[in-house]
Amino acid sequence: MKSGIHPEYTDLKVTCSCGNAFVTKSTMSKESFHVEVCSECHPFYTGKQKVVDTAGRIDKFKQKFGKFAR
Repeated sequence: MKSGIHPEYTDLKVTCSCGNAFVTKSTMSKESFHVEVCSECHPFYTGKQKVVDTAGRIDKFKQKFGKFAR
């Protein structure tokens, strides 16, 4: 293996918008990194998913295509 061609592998502090912070390893040259969503606040991981019905679109869809459902 050639020497001097591989990037340096260092610790990286990741901070989320929700306030959660953790340390991981990375080849990024930064010391810290900011993300908008992490596993502590993402609805897929928390199980708190919300169905947003803007302007009654679900009801409008059911009214339009409800007659085709069994």
